[in-house]
Amino acid sequence: MNVLAAINSIQDGILIIDEKGIVQKINPEYTSITGVEEHEIIGKPLLEVRPEAQLIQTLEDQIVQIGVYRNVNGREYVVDMAPIHEKGKLIGAVSICKGKQEVIQLSKTILKQKEQISWLEKKVQSSYQATHHFDSIIGSTNGLSDVTNMAKKAAQAPFPILITGESGTGKELYAQAIHQASKSASHSFVPINCAAIPKDLIESELFGYENGAFTSAKKGGKIGLFELADGGTIFLDEIGEMPYLLQSKLLRFLQEGTIRKIGGLKEKNIQTRIIAATNQSLHDLVRKGLFRDDLYYRLCVLQLQIPPLRERKDDIPLIVHALIENQGKEWVHKHPVIHEEAVECLKNYDWPGNVRELKNALQYALCMMEGSIIEKHHLPKHILNRAKQTESHSNSNIIYPSTTLKAGVDQAEEQIIKQALAQCHNKLDSKKDAAKLLNISLATLYNKMKKYQLN
Repeated sequence: MNVLAAINSIQDGILIIDEKGIVQKINPEYTSITGVEEHEIIGKPLLEVRPEAQLIQTLEDQIVQIGVYRNVNGREYVVDMAPIHEKGKLIGAVSICKGKQEVIQLSKTILKQKEQISWLEKKVQSSYQATHHFDSIIGSTNGLSDVTNMAKKAAQAPFPILITGESGTGKELYAQAIHQASKSASHSFVPINCAAIPKDLIESELFGYENGAFTSAKKGGKIGLFELADGGTIFLDEIGEMPYLLQSKLLRFLQEGTIRKIGGLKEKNIQTRIIAATNQSLHDLVRKGLFRDDLYYRLCVLQLQIPPLRERKDDIPLIVHALIENQGKEWVHKHPVIHEEAVECLKNYDWPGNVRELKNALQYALCMMEGSIIEKHHLPKHILNRAKQTESHSNSNIIYPSTTLKAGVDQAEEQIIKQALAQCHNKLDSKKDAAKLLNISLATLYNKMKKYQLN
């Protein structure tokens, strides 16, 4: 390859001097920028032709200079200067020039890119914003008000929080409310379901990776969700599903406040508040060796236990009216309301799916209603069937007279067993749960069922 031809094709101005300061080469772009022709400068001492030249200083101190502004004979340009070494020996220096207009255009391009980055950052932040406040939490019975008051106090401290409760009780609702009431409310709230991300991807999702960290890594690497949540809150739902090996990395973050990307050599400080949630017993997972005990104690600085909906049925009317007001916005012209009989029917159901299931049931009823009133028959069939069973059981509590005491006792026993079986019919281990409810063994229950010919 012809090196001189390559230099001549470069679109930046280039000037090369030897170790004695004699000009050895300039390219056409250098002439275009400075106005100096080859015959005026080649083979001559640089300072003889251009007394104001600073490249000689670079030759002497061997220090690289970047972005030096020059204005010579009315020509403005920017210069980068560097010494040239060969096998450890200084053999000259090089100057690379960019014209003023080119520098201005580059500055505009950089400014535009910065604006795009700023826009993207705002876009990312807006997509990770909490929408719920403590006003969104409806109800106060069976200790829920105590949980809410504790959560409000916890919001003012930067410590980790563990929220426990059955699926659908509103764990993320509490997490968002805590974030909104904290000093980090203006920053991102990043929710992550640890059970929804494949185990081989969760580390890269949480902590990101460097360029070329692994075969399928994206060019330029990837920012992790912890870094996106910097200054804000990261919500780790289903924390019990986090892989055991990754738990140590989370523990290090809680201890040191730093993360390291996959393939990275440096650790980065991150100011992120962790709120974790689970519907499992972490204590049992620790006992089984599936969850680190040291991580459990780190997360359990503040613990909030949300009671299930079946234990606070007096809150159901308030929740129902709030959900209808919110969900019914699509039926603005109808202003939907709910009949008292329908509310009572909802109160007679045990809600294994908690508030989430209640919300789904009301959405179904809103679709089924003919006018603007949700009536009892608009509710899902499984809820209506449960209500009928409850009414039937309440009417079957009477023990009718019999000719003998034994017959009366048997009749009462049969009714009690029927009630227990009906109450547990929708559970996975219904017979086992019914036996537990009756405080008898499973074998005894089966014998009684056989005696009274109960299925």
